[in-house]
Amino acid sequence: MPNLFSDTLFQLVHSLEKSEKRHFKLYIKRSSAKEDLKIIRLFDALDKLSEYDERQLLKTLSDITKPQLSNLKTHLYKQLLASLRLLKTNDNIDLKLSEHLDNARLLYNKGLKIQSLHILEKAKELARTNQKMNFLVQVISLEKKIETLHITRSSLEKTERLAEEALDISGHIDRVTRLSNLALLLYRWYVKNGHARNEQDEQGIREFFAQSLPADPNAINGFYEKLYLYQSYCWYAFIRQDFLMYYRYSQKWIDLFRENEVMIAVETGHYIKGMHNLLNAHFDLRNFAKFEITLKQFEVFAGTQVANQHDNFRTHTSIYINSARLNKYLMLGDFKEGLKIVPEIVEKLNEYVLFVDSHRILVFNYKIATLYFGSGDYATAIDFLHKLINDTHSGLRNDLQCYSRLMHLLCHYELGNDEILDSLIKSVYRFMARMKNLTVVEEEIFTFLRHSTKVRPKELITELKQFLEKIKHLEKNRFETRSFAYLDIISWVESKVYEKPMSEIIKNKYLKSKHR
Repeated sequence: MPNLFSDTLFQLVHSLEKSEKRHFKLYIKRSSAKEDLKIIRLFDALDKLSEYDERQLLKTLSDITKPQLSNLKTHLYKQLLASLRLLKTNDNIDLKLSEHLDNARLLYNKGLKIQSLHILEKAKELARTNQKMNFLVQVISLEKKIETLHITRSSLEKTERLAEEALDISGHIDRVTRLSNLALLLYRWYVKNGHARNEQDEQGIREFFAQSLPADPNAINGFYEKLYLYQSYCWYAFIRQDFLMYYRYSQKWIDLFRENEVMIAVETGHYIKGMHNLLNAHFDLRNFAKFEITLKQFEVFAGTQVANQHDNFRTHTSIYINSARLNKYLMLGDFKEGLKIVPEIVEKLNEYVLFVDSHRILVFNYKIATLYFGSGDYATAIDFLHKLINDTHSGLRNDLQCYSRLMHLLCHYELGNDEILDSLIKSVYRFMARMKNLTVVEEEIFTFLRHSTKVRPKELITELKQFLEKIKHLEKNRFETRSFAYLDIISWVESKVYEKPMSEIIKNKYLKSKHR
């Protein structure tokens, strides 16, 4: 649907639930003038469109000109947000706090200073309970303004406490800002590049992390400071493929919420992301038992009121659970079983198309392609890999772009498309070299592929065994594990050497590790 994302109003209308649509119509009919009834007609027309088409819209609303339509759309957008705010205020702590602050300002502007201060006290108590220190800055700012400009008969003790509060919160906000910036920049580095590719990447990340951490770790206290600290360590460890550290800090992230259970409802998005990271950590370390336990806990959470409070939470919980389910089948080698849930996942992705970011789509397509590759359906794997290879605009995950091309090359190798192999090998090699994504493992893969096309079939097993010997010892090398994390090349080679399906090779490895 090429025009699906072309109109923000269209997106908003199609994101609404039935109850939200019903509330909007009641709200607009109750509070609007006759002119505003036009926006209901516009709303209904947009709601019926499967994709945004302005010509169809103007045809449906024949009495509205194109310039009028632009103004009407702006008005409808504002009214929809006003209706949602009214409906959702009690569902969201940030909206509740904003309402308190707005009411305090209105009372102050009316000259009712004491009433305003009473509202601000309630807001402060609510903000402290929910660790909303950023909001406290605004409350204290207005409180100080009232106390400074007017005689409110507040005690000296109260004004001194107010001044101390302002200083404490200022220090807290500074630490949270620095730590959240660190977490954000590390995550951005990963989304763009994936894991550290070499010593240069590793050194750069180490130096950046060391320079950005607070000088005094003992000064870190409070929920948000710890949350962003743990997130920073998670991304730092994940980029460097220190999966043990990644697991430890993912667990700390979730433990922080379990120690402060009220915050699961306050910062649900962070909790959902933390569960996703903990599942990924178990997957990377092949903690099969803990993976199962965490996935079940996440599935139980998905059925709670908190997880279903907003579209954003419901969508991302579903996406991360489906991602974990795919990881489970990849981990166990049950590729064909995994393929059974692919249609359901693709349907969900289409349902959530307004809310799912490009990065998530890329990851899903890669995982699905891997399932098809592992099950021996190379033609369908190629179809999914083309979705990544043809994504030339997002600028995301250079690593996935590289390994998609490498898997695409292996698919053509398996299909015996010898007439295009030479040109594909050159093309993929050049691309990976340009992206600085060539490790020893990749170099060996290309050497094998170039050479294998020139040997007789009887000699191929010998070539494969030699290739396996060259890469097997690299499995524990941290900079080489990047290759094995994206594409289980060792299991692929072993399947050819031992003449067994790749799924059976991986399944046997799982069973052996389970009984250790």
